[in-house]
Order: sequence, then structure tokens, then C-alpha cells
Amino acid sequence: MNAIIFGAPGSGKGTYSALLKAKLGVDVIAMGDIFRELMKEDTPFGRNIKSYVKAGLLVPDEITLDILKKHISQVPKGHGFILDGYPRNLAQAQTLESIAKIDVLLQLVVPDWIIIERLSGRRICKNCGAVYNLQFLKPKVEGVCDKCGGSLYQRQDDNPEIIQMRLELYDNETSPLIRYYTGRKVPAIVHKSDSLQIPPETVVDLFVTDLKKLNLI
Repeated sequence: MNAIIFGAPGSGKGTYSALLKAKLGVDVIAMGDIFRELMKEDTPFGRNIKSYVKAGLLVPDEITLDILKKHISQVPKGHGFILDGYPRNLAQAQTLESIAKIDVLLQLVVPDWIIIERLSGRRICKNCGAVYNLQFLKPKVEGVCDKCGGSLYQRQDDNPEIIQMRLELYDNETSPLIRYYTGRKVPAIVHKSDSLQIPPETVVDLFVTDLKKLNLI
């Protein structure tokens, strides 16, 4: 199964993709995570990517495509994958067709107010990458990771102003992709959420049930 998971920044794509990976044995290609790892290397290439991310802009297509091809080529034969963060526009979707066949879309629909509240309170461990939330998943000691004792930080693009910019980018450039794939008869599984309290495991179980109905797993 080759899938694309769609949803605005902060809708939970990373969490759901990781749970689906554990359940189904697919690989996850998360472009945001890949970019962040490259930025940590502090190379000219990483600093170039960082300049776009810091400004809340999309990384240019030609850079993203080269990185994507490399990671798709590394997926073990027969595993399948979930793409998180690609494609982000119609040009990328058209290019993707020449690289891999997409079997299904996984779509998360979450109101902006939930996303802004969730992301503005997010904190990440500098050492191990564990994610916390000041409203819903607080560390035991403020500013300290429960798992490894590392210090927690707020991503530069997790302030309300940049979050709103990212949501507008998503609406303007990414949302039309749903119509594109619908027109190409790619099935979509949609989960709508208007609550902060729904356990991610519940959503993943719903996705798995619908994937079975489509005979994709």
C-alpha cells in the first residue's frame, strides 16, 4: 500500500503515520522530519533549507524532489509507504506519478482553533525528539524531558503568527490536491475531528478498518 496522508500542520499526521507504521509495517517518509534532520547537520544545504522553514515557506520543489526520490528508493520491496508532507502542490503531484503509484489518501480534517492551540503549546526535546504539550501532555519537570532529561524547546514555526501563515499555505496550495486525486479516482479515507480529546489510537483503528474495506491491507 502506497498512501499519502493529508492534513494541515498540527493535524496529527506524524502521530497517526507512526501508529500506522507499527500496525501495518509500512515505511513512513515524512518530509518535515527529513528536513529537520538535515538542518541539524548545519551544512550549507541544511542552512538553505532552514532559511525557508524559519520563514514559514515551502522548500522549493527541485530540492524536495531529490530528497524524496532518495527515500522512496530505500523502501524495502513489498513494504509500501505513507508520504507525509509531499506532495504539497499540483506540480509535485504530477511529478510523483512518474515515481510511484498512490493507492489511497488518508485525510485529516481539523479546525484551525485546535491546530493553533495544539502547536503553540508544543515542546520538543533537543536530545531525543520526544514531543510534549503544555496543555495536554506536560513534562513532569517544566522544560525537562521525562525520557532522557534533555531540555525542551519550542520550534520557531510554532508561534501563532507563523502557524496561521502555514495554515493559509496549506489551504491555498495543498487542499486542491484532494480534488486532483479525487478526479483520478484515488480513494480517500477522511477523518473529521472537532475535539482535542480523541485518542490517536481510535483514529488509527478507523483508518485500518476502512483500508480493509478497500482491500488495501
